[in-house]
Amino acid sequence: MADDVSKPKPEKSEKQKLWERVSARPDWIVVERMRVNGFWPAGERLPEDPPDDVKERAALEAERARLLKAALAVQDPEAALKAENQRRIEESRKKKAERKLLREKATRERREAFIKKKRASLVHLGLEVSGGLEKTGCDEARLRALGLPVLADGTAVAAAIGITLGELRWLTYHRRGAPLVHYHRYDIPKKTGGQRHISAPKAKLARAQRWVLEAILDKVSPSKHAHGFVREHSVVTNARPHVKHRTVVNLDLKDFFPTITFRRTKGLFCALGYGEHVATVLALLCTEPPRVVVEHDERRTHVAIGERVVPQGACTSPAITNLLCRRLDLRLAGVARRRGLAYTRYADDLTFSGDELDARVLLAVVRRVIAAEGFREHPDKTRVMRAGRRQEVTGVVVNAKTSIARDEWRQLRAILHNCAKHGLESQNREQHPNFAGYLAGKVAWVRMVDARRGAQLRLLLQRALARP
Repeated sequence: MADDVSKPKPEKSEKQKLWERVSARPDWIVVERMRVNGFWPAGERLPEDPPDDVKERAALEAERARLLKAALAVQDPEAALKAENQRRIEESRKKKAERKLLREKATRERREAFIKKKRASLVHLGLEVSGGLEKTGCDEARLRALGLPVLADGTAVAAAIGITLGELRWLTYHRRGAPLVHYHRYDIPKKTGGQRHISAPKAKLARAQRWVLEAILDKVSPSKHAHGFVREHSVVTNARPHVKHRTVVNLDLKDFFPTITFRRTKGLFCALGYGEHVATVLALLCTEPPRVVVEHDERRTHVAIGERVVPQGACTSPAITNLLCRRLDLRLAGVARRRGLAYTRYADDLTFSGDELDARVLLAVVRRVIAAEGFREHPDKTRVMRAGRRQEVTGVVVNAKTSIARDEWRQLRAILHNCAKHGLESQNREQHPNFAGYLAGKVAWVRMVDARRGAQLRLLLQRALARP
């Protein structure tokens, strides 16, 4: 292998040698030589450096000085590194504490703002029912067209009812378990057997519900086919369209009130023109879940065992059911009209009648409509009544005219006759506390259905009441 031979360095050019000579001299000597040789004007000074260059040069010099000072001061690099790490830790802790204070301040401000908003409005009314409370406002034009009060939020609802916002929150707040509730609950026997569960609102809730009924629900007309709980309508007006028809078909809707849930009630108020906020508040005023009483550690709790529904016993429930059944009535009336039949509804009691009525076909169609509208037929109460037997609609006989059943008429007439002859107490076998009032009510019922027979019974009642 050949020995390495050092390569000779290349010679510098004349231009390079000249630049090195010039660079080694101070600037003032270079300028003087340029003036002597005519390259720089004799009386002109050197130009000033640009301000940015001066500033940058000063910063670099300061940094250089700091680094030199630090380098001279550091005799123990490990100790210096440890001190730097400690400084950084302290700085991090300080920034962390500052950020924590800022977060706590922001949280406190948000909490105070929420409490203030909560006191001034309804932002939460319980689990599963508070959706849409942020959507205030209403369709003012539609509400005015229907003659309904314009209500945009819970504050307006409370003012309209005449209670505070806190009282409205108390009446509407939904709890799955509560030590106190706004209803008295009791059962009454049904005529057909079993028990009817009644939930009667307490005074403050009853007052609020009465306002909802009078200010809103009563202002909206139900369908013309509805006769239950409608002014100037009764079981008699419900029965009249079916007089002297060859066939009468009657159906009952099963669990009618429990079928009308909170969501359906809220949807009704939205359809009237109220925003979700107000619709939620009104629906909570008018609904309540079924509850059972649970005792634990000597404490009674009313526990919900289902979703909120319109309760039997609230004054708003019949009007809500009538309005929610408008589409059902229109569809069933259309079914009846196409077949030349009459149709009426009294609460959950549906009646069809006609001379050319195919009950099997009619029931099949009606059942489909009922199911599509979210209701169920009570199979044990469906009746098909032909002209050869007693035809009865909501307790009124309709074979030839509106009248009461013959056996009921005869029994009441006999009781009144014996009362006139032997005294009221001789016939009070069921121990009615106000037997005279009970008899007066029965006579008034007969007079409403059949004026002629009612007048006869009224004379008998007057004789019985006149007896010493």
